[in-house]
Amino acid sequence: MSRRKTPIIIDIEASGFGNGSYPIEVGIALDDGTKFCSLIHPAPDWEHWDDEAEKVHRIARDILQTYGKPLREVANHLNQLLEGKTLYTDAWVVDKPWLSTLFYEAKMEMKFSVSPLEMILSEDQMALWHETKDRILAGVEHHRHRASFDAWIIQETYKQTLAASAA
Repeated sequence: MSRRKTPIIIDIEASGFGNGSYPIEVGIALDDGTKFCSLIHPAPDWEHWDDEAEKVHRIARDILQTYGKPLREVANHLNQLLEGKTLYTDAWVVDKPWLSTLFYEAKMEMKFSVSPLEMILSEDQMALWHETKDRILAGVEHHRHRASFDAWIIQETYKQTLAASAA
């Protein structure tokens, strides 16, 4: 990916942080500035739930049961939206397995790839990252820890650190 192009960012909220956890929400900040977000209705055998994770993402189990989309529908929509593209995440070690869990349960092949954000960050961007992200968050009136918002924050931080490192 050209470092001048805006990367597509993906973020996933999950039922917990460890073994047995599964994706409950996927959010994407696309390279054209639009966002996609969907709650995911858990598969019948997805039982793990971590109350500490719920405190972070503030998505209750009953919200997923009521508003979550069927996982096959979510996986299909992601494939249609992202086929052949590379997405980046700041939490590859957890986001990639959660995506794999989604697509495995949906019995579908994932038609896009996911890469660690660090693969496209320069050392200068990394040095500016936390300060820039904190400044962006401070400037947002109503922020919430949800997948599409988090993806947008990461994408905006990328863009601003790229501009600052080029100056």
